[in-house]
Amino acid sequence: MLTKKKKLSKKEIKEDKLVSFMVKAESFYEDYRSKILLYAGVLVAAVALVYFYMNEQSVLNDEAGLELSRVMQIFDSGSYLEAIEGRQGTNIIGLKRIVEEYGGTPNGEAAKIYLANCYSYLGNYDEAFKYYDDYSGDVPVFKASADAGMAGYYSSKNEFIKAADLYKKAANVTQINPQNPDYLLNGAISFIKAGEKEEAKILLEKINEDYANSEAKKQVEKYLALVDN
Repeated sequence: MLTKKKKLSKKEIKEDKLVSFMVKAESFYEDYRSKILLYAGVLVAAVALVYFYMNEQSVLNDEAGLELSRVMQIFDSGSYLEAIEGRQGTNIIGLKRIVEEYGGTPNGEAAKIYLANCYSYLGNYDEAFKYYDDYSGDVPVFKASADAGMAGYYSSKNEFIKAADLYKKAANVTQINPQNPDYLLNGAISFIKAGEKEEAKILLEKINEDYANSEAKKQVEKYLALVDN
């Protein structure tokens, strides 16, 4: 004689599902244990590598900062060739070597801008452009310097539209850069040389409006007279 099947309560249904899930989970783990352990090992290794890399980068950045501080006095004195090559018989290795050994670190990227500036001051614009263009740091003032440096290169090649556009870009990297009015003025001058008077006028008027107390402002009227004719 068949007996009536007992109806399970909600609690018993939940417990039964939990037991089934645990059995399936245990079975899955047993079947894929080697793969799970492998993936876990890979994850741990990846985390360890990231930690090691970040720690190593921090050490290298500190070293680059020390080397950069040693050479800055030479740079500030205007001895640009020596700043590039370093001072023999001392622990000052020079900007070129700092970039070679520490490029990619924040201080190594800063050294790249100073190195480019040295080449620019020495009239070696092609070499300067290479390092300005290669800057990959995230410091706004250095980004603007890199753009302005490349603008100077194009200006020396009489490619005035490219120069003007890069000066404009440099002036818009950050609003707190004291070089912005100079970048705008150089951009306006480049536009004038390219025959783009309206574009030049826009930049000159921006100097009048936003940088009334700047040194660049003193030259604005002279150039506005050129574009208004």
